[in-house]
This record gives sequence, C-alpha cells and structure tokens, in this order.
Amino acid sequence: MLKKTVLAAVVAAFPFAVSAQDYPWKPDRPITVIVPWAAGGSTDQVVRVTAGEIEKALGQKVVVVNTPGASGSIGTKAVIDAPKDGYTWGSGAAKDLGTYIVSGLADTKVEDWNLYLSVINVSVLSVNPDSPYQTAAELVAAMKEKPGAVSVATAGINSSGHAAVEALTQALGLTYKHVSYDGGAPAVNATVAGETEVTTQLAVEQAAMLRAKRLRPLAVLSDKPLELEGFGTIPPITEAVAGFSPTDNYFGIFVPKGVPAEVTQTLDMVWENVVSKSEAIKAYATKNGAIFAAPHGEKAMEAVMPAIRVTAWQLHAAGKSKVAPDTVGIPKP
Repeated sequence: MLKKTVLAAVVAAFPFAVSAQDYPWKPDRPITVIVPWAAGGSTDQVVRVTAGEIEKALGQKVVVVNTPGASGSIGTKAVIDAPKDGYTWGSGAAKDLGTYIVSGLADTKVEDWNLYLSVINVSVLSVNPDSPYQTAAELVAAMKEKPGAVSVATAGINSSGHAAVEALTQALGLTYKHVSYDGGAPAVNATVAGETEVTTQLAVEQAAMLRAKRLRPLAVLSDKPLELEGFGTIPPITEAVAGFSPTDNYFGIFVPKGVPAEVTQTLDMVWENVVSKSEAIKAYATKNGAIFAAPHGEKAMEAVMPAIRVTAWQLHAAGKSKVAPDTVGIPKP
C-alpha cells in the first residue's frame, strides 16, 4: 500500500516524466534548437516557451542557441549541415523557410522539413512617437510624396517584417528605404531610437515598446484588429487600404527530414499531447499579440503554403529573387 501511495505521489508531481517512457525516442543528451535570429525577437521568444514544454515531456534539456545573420539563413544552414541524428532542430517563420531558395540565401525547400508549429504572428506598422505620422493614411501619403525616402526597419529580406512592408507597398505601388538588422528586436529598437522612421516587425517583438509608448502603432497588417494586453486595440490596415489580402504567418520548430523515424514519431506525439494543449504557449500568445495555433505534419504543411507562395512572388516582383518561384515548385497564389 505504501509503495502504491509513493508511486501515485511521484506521478502527480512529475506527470511528464512518467509519460515520457511511452515515447519511441528517449534522447540521452541535450537537444539543440537553433534560432536563426537575435535574442529577444519573435522566434526566440516563442521557442523558449515551447522548449520548456518539450523538456517536461521528454525529460531532457532543450538548449536554445541564437545564430543570427543573413536574414536567418546562417542559422538554418547550421541545422542543414548538422548530423541528422535528431539532436539539432531549426526554428522561425515557415514562410522564411519556404522562400530561402527563392532569395538565394539557402538551398532548401519547406518540403525538406518536418514542421511543428506553435503560433501565428502578425506585423504592426509602427513609428517613433516623435514621428509626424499619426495614421496609416498619413504614412502612405508621405511614401507617395517621397518615393524611396521613408526608412523602414526590418530583420532582413526573408523576415516577416520585410514580407509585411513588401505586401503593403506593392499593393499601393509605393517604394521605401529598407534598413536591415540581424533580428526583429534590433529592428524595433532602431525605430525606438530614431534610427529609422518605421518598423513593420511582429507584434510580439513590439509589444513591450508599444505598452511603454515608445512606439506608436498606426495599424496591424491584417484584416482584423489586434487586441494587445496592456495596450488596447490596434486597427487593421484594411480600414485604410483596399485590396490588401494578408496571409497567416506561422512560427514553430523545424526538424530536417532524414532524422531517425522515432524522433519525428515522438515529436508528433509531443505536439498532439502537450504542445497543442499548452497553457504556457497560449498565455504567451495572449500577452504578446499572437494567435495560439499548433498544427504539425500534413496539416502544418497545408497551413503554411499560402504565405510561402505570396512571399515568394512578392520577392520576385520586387526584383529580390535569385530564381523564379515557379522554377522551384512554388506556383503563383
């Protein structure tokens, strides 16, 4: 009776430690997740929350390593070049992963990866509080009046911020001065410091500065308003811009194909039983202006393809592609 009581207490205190024994893969050393952006950015934030959930499920340490540079491609290449033993994973926005081959930054396609997603992120069109622009319409008017002069900070050509400003400016026939940084957090900080006039990085990267009133949001680049905890409502860009058709920007963890089958079988189970039900990730999303969404497998691949297609053809239309998207299997949206 005493043994049963002790066992019940252990299960109650460490529920994941017992369930971890049921997984096909039992990692015997720490797992590395490479974040191909600077610390503090959108990928870094959600990966660290997700890593904590995976650690509890597998009973093994998950180490997050920031490897920024070249719009996320340096860190992604590090994952590609690592042994396919299941102990090195990638991360980021799925649309970036799917368009590196178009921009010429990395020779990989989204089909080369197993996708484990966690949130949908949205971009916010924000300016320095000292900026003269009070509305999105005023900023658009300035871009029309001064072609190529208004400076916009993003995390680089393959970043979510860049895709967002390209979607906006291509829809309206505008041009701007692009200023690239090695991550979302540095890009946001550049606009806070007045180095640039505008940033279009993600809400999760801007949230703290928006709440502190060190950035002024003009619109969320979506067709729905954004309710940001501790700030209030940010109106959708579609209130000011007709014909804008945003796509869902999924973020998550990416495991290269070619790893042992038991690794992906285990992660499938972890996503189904733990990550998709995670209160920690849900709370992170609610606080920071993201949407909790955690598909994996075929559902994840279906979910990310619209944004990959749109982003790839935006790059091509802007003259920033090295190859035409349709030549690498990405049809026009």
